[in-house]
Amino acid sequence: MPVTIRSRILLLVLAVLLPALVGVAWLVASTFQSEREAYQRTLRETARALSMVVDAELAARAATTRTLSASRWLDHGGAVTAEDLANFLRLARNASHDIDGWIELRKRGQTLLDTRDDQVGAPRPIRDAAVDLVDTPLVRPLVGQGVNAHTEVVHPVQRGGPTELNVVLAWRPGELQAIIDAQRLPADWVGAVLDDRDVVLARHPGGAAFVGRLATPDLRERLQHGREGFFESRSLEDAAMTGYFRKLPTGWTYVIGMPRGELAGQVPMAVAQVVLGAATLLALAVLGAFWVARRIVEPVHALEAAAERMRSGQPVSPQPTGLAECDAVAIAMAQAAESLRDNRSDLERQVADAVKRTRQAEQRASQSQRIEALGRLTGGVAHDFNNLLGVISNSAHLIQRHADHRPELQVPVSATLRAVEVGSRLTQHLLRFAGRRPVRPQSLDLARYLPELQDLLRSVLGRRIAVSVQVAPGTLPVRVDSGELELAMINLALNARDAMPSGGELQLRARNADHDDTAGLAGAPRRRFVLITVTDDGLGLEADLAERVFEPFFTTKDVGQGTGLGLSQVHGFCTQAGGTARLASTPGLGTTVSLLLPASEGRADDDVTGTTAPAAGRDLAESRVLLVEDNDELAGVTAALLRALGAQVVQARDAHHALKLIDSEPPFDVVLSDVVMPGDFDGVELARRLRRERPDLPVLLISGFSTSAAAAEFKVLRKPCPEDELIGALHDAIATRRRESQAQP
Repeated sequence: MPVTIRSRILLLVLAVLLPALVGVAWLVASTFQSEREAYQRTLRETARALSMVVDAELAARAATTRTLSASRWLDHGGAVTAEDLANFLRLARNASHDIDGWIELRKRGQTLLDTRDDQVGAPRPIRDAAVDLVDTPLVRPLVGQGVNAHTEVVHPVQRGGPTELNVVLAWRPGELQAIIDAQRLPADWVGAVLDDRDVVLARHPGGAAFVGRLATPDLRERLQHGREGFFESRSLEDAAMTGYFRKLPTGWTYVIGMPRGELAGQVPMAVAQVVLGAATLLALAVLGAFWVARRIVEPVHALEAAAERMRSGQPVSPQPTGLAECDAVAIAMAQAAESLRDNRSDLERQVADAVKRTRQAEQRASQSQRIEALGRLTGGVAHDFNNLLGVISNSAHLIQRHADHRPELQVPVSATLRAVEVGSRLTQHLLRFAGRRPVRPQSLDLARYLPELQDLLRSVLGRRIAVSVQVAPGTLPVRVDSGELELAMINLALNARDAMPSGGELQLRARNADHDDTAGLAGAPRRRFVLITVTDDGLGLEADLAERVFEPFFTTKDVGQGTGLGLSQVHGFCTQAGGTARLASTPGLGTTVSLLLPASEGRADDDVTGTTAPAAGRDLAESRVLLVEDNDELAGVTAALLRALGAQVVQARDAHHALKLIDSEPPFDVVLSDVVMPGDFDGVELARRLRRERPDLPVLLISGFSTSAAAAEFKVLRKPCPEDELIGALHDAIATRRRESQAQP
């Protein structure tokens, strides 16, 4: 038998009446709990947010005192001069311009300076005899009463010895009061900032009337048992309050509270509304079953529309539909939509941050690859240029040997040899940038080395620029070429001098590098590094110029005033040592160049043992020389020069050819081989193989950029090599071989 919708609605109402009452009770409890948690959450989040604001204000004051304590006008400590005090007074007034307070400079038992007056150099006793110098930064609680009430942020002035001065920033509680007033708390709510003695510094309501009063005993007792949490207490007006407190790292506390009756009374009002709405819905359900039947689909359509808005990312606002279940679903959908929107915003922010970090990483990688590629190109150009210089040098020496009867040739030949020397120095600069110049690394103690370098830098910089050196205790020795490090320091000093035409200060600092310093540096996880920073307060550079300063021949100076090789030498030196060089510059504020150098595992060396120059005036008569050189022109002129000196020269185009000639030709007295040759068998490998197979055959290597490993194993001549050095090296090698042969039985 068919049943009408009216009957079904009536039966449904009767069937669900009892469960509906249970549902209403659950809704009442849920609403009660939700409202209570919402108020508690508001208290907690407000307390945390405002405590962060107060903490930021304290941190800003601490940063101001820390910065002032580092001023160079206070470097003399307790012996500070009147001129230094006047300079520091101007600095302190600038720092306290936006602060509702003042700055003092205190000596033990005396106030040397106060920004509230103009007296400088006339110390006066400290008003509060209990206040004395401190050795560590601190925040003093409320001092004084009424209009003189203030708090103090104190920072010691330390220059490596005992503390003789304190920088004190005194500020009135009015600034804290302004922070609380800006929150526009309800009139019956309480918000207060307490110092570490639980004394009120600022408060709503009441403001200055409560400054200096102690918090209530039960609240002080609660503050002793945690850094944050809920509490119930009575306010200074003797009103019952429920609140939340949060302590700052300084020991100060922010407290917020609301009337206890409001927390317990607002919720029942909302619950009463829910109960009234539920009863009304039940009555209307019984009386208007037919009307509900006609409108029953409307809530479903509303939920469908809300679901569509949630899917498209639009906000969902729950609207009453007359059905509690639909209302609950709508509320849940609204909360879910809000959560999805927050998650989407957070995801978008994370993606944007990731994209930004990726771009920065790509830019750093691109810059590193660009410098590396430029270094390889520079090394290749220097190698080829050295070969050309070798051809010119050896040809000039050949001409010079026959120019005795041609006086008109003496001048051009001498000019050619001088040009070769200049070109050789230029290629050495290029090879430093490419990291392929021979080095003699040693362990250097920077605590001794950098102060000794200070006098040299003063002579480079002149009298208008001050030089200071500071090496942190425990700084490890570095393993570098001392000459290259000295040249790098001189190049940086010259650049700093040009950046400070009106004078200034150059600071050298050294310490052990930390993880942040070595981020992105190859080998950093396995090795320890030392950071040397060279800082000037000159003109600084724009960002686009700072990115190119390490490129060879790039200079910001006028034509004729710079070669553009100074900073490229610095970069090449650091790279060849196994570290890197970085530059940070701000226009108008100065430039800092950071040198990351590998630390030495052993103790520092006492000195460097140099190599003696080869003797001149020796011939090579009747000596057989195997010349291994892949450059035909250089091989030809070198062979001609050696033949002019009386040697018998046999040429080999590469290492494999040289081995065949050694096996097939009469014995050679010495092998003169280039280091860099095409293929996988270079001059170093040839020398190692001959050492194993023919230990009686001496080998000399010649190269424009020898590795430190080759220089440690064999005698390496620099290309282009002067005639007397080449003759002396070949003669000594042959003579040593003959002596060893004669000494054998």
